[in-house]
Amino acid sequence: MTVVRDAVKAALKAQTIETPSWGYGNSGTRFKVFAQPGVPRTPWEKLDDAAKVHEFTGVAPKVSLHIPWDRVDDYAALAACAKERGLELGAINSNTFQDDAYRLGSVCHPDAKVRRKAVDHLRECVDIMDATGSTDLKLWFADGTNYPGQDDIVGRQDRLAESLAEVYERLGDDQRILLEYKFFEPAFYTTDVPDWGTSYAHCLRLGPKAQVVVDTGHHAPGTNIEFIVAFLLREGKLGGFDFNSRFYADDDLMVGSADPFQLFRIMHEVTKNGGLDPASKVAFMLDQCHNIEAKIPAVIRSVMNVQEATAKALLVDLDALTAAQRDGDVLTANAVLMDAYDTDVRPLLREVREEQGLTPDPVAAYAASGWQERIATDRVGGEQAGWGA
Repeated sequence: MTVVRDAVKAALKAQTIETPSWGYGNSGTRFKVFAQPGVPRTPWEKLDDAAKVHEFTGVAPKVSLHIPWDRVDDYAALAACAKERGLELGAINSNTFQDDAYRLGSVCHPDAKVRRKAVDHLRECVDIMDATGSTDLKLWFADGTNYPGQDDIVGRQDRLAESLAEVYERLGDDQRILLEYKFFEPAFYTTDVPDWGTSYAHCLRLGPKAQVVVDTGHHAPGTNIEFIVAFLLREGKLGGFDFNSRFYADDDLMVGSADPFQLFRIMHEVTKNGGLDPASKVAFMLDQCHNIEAKIPAVIRSVMNVQEATAKALLVDLDALTAAQRDGDVLTANAVLMDAYDTDVRPLLREVREEQGLTPDPVAAYAASGWQERIATDRVGGEQAGWGA
């Protein structure tokens, strides 16, 4: 038991969770975004907040950027700033959905001039990767149609493939495309990358430097997300996660808040199938917005939720599970999983944090740090960061 416990603790200490720069800014629903005191005004201030999350959790050393929301004049200087704060810049997220030119799509648009504009932006994002040392280009396209007959479905797939191929050729040896999918919104009749199968097919055609991103909020109710995760791991095509939680669709709530058992089931497939191994290069990223809750504590809580699900998944007795599955013992196999899920892993994680020189309770430690009060006082004037800024 001691050997198992030590192995679980070692895995938890090695885990890294990437936080999103936009999670520190003002964001919310299509109806209203509620501004909060102390919200960052620049990418540099976003890094300051991300550094606090890493300081108190010990497992959040990477920060995703979103372009043009995080555009700066000197990306090398931004990367150096991150390094000074004990961070590094992670995935570069493109934006082909907020320009008026993209009303009918971006890389799938029927007009070649609009497609060129979109592809040029994606190539710019690779330039930024070169400057920051980032290895991941994360692509999500709002492209699709609202009405039958609006555009040619196959034609749009051809345009998508052609655009992706050009961007793929621009990648460096250690860079990759992470292609995200979403089954609806803002397009309501067809979406050009609506599911994992479409993303997988395009990534397969592109080559080994293209992998699928699983956003846990981008599925229809009842979808077995852990099956998708297991399949993509088996195929070597799981590039990463955008962790969040939902009740209905793309709610972007704190991961594990609605269905912690689902998060556990996902992490069980990840841990069982080598997804925690650094060689797998699976990126564990948050993609969330915090509209009514305080932003930095919400990110900290989300990181902790992923840690708890991971710890429970690591406690699954795989030998007992395999034996029960081999014997066709349905109830015992299920009980093995439930025993791990029902384990209170919070004392174990407190122990892990103490061994790392951290305060056992990251949320309480942040509250006691005075950072929230400081930024509310200091960050007065200017324009708060948020969607489109």
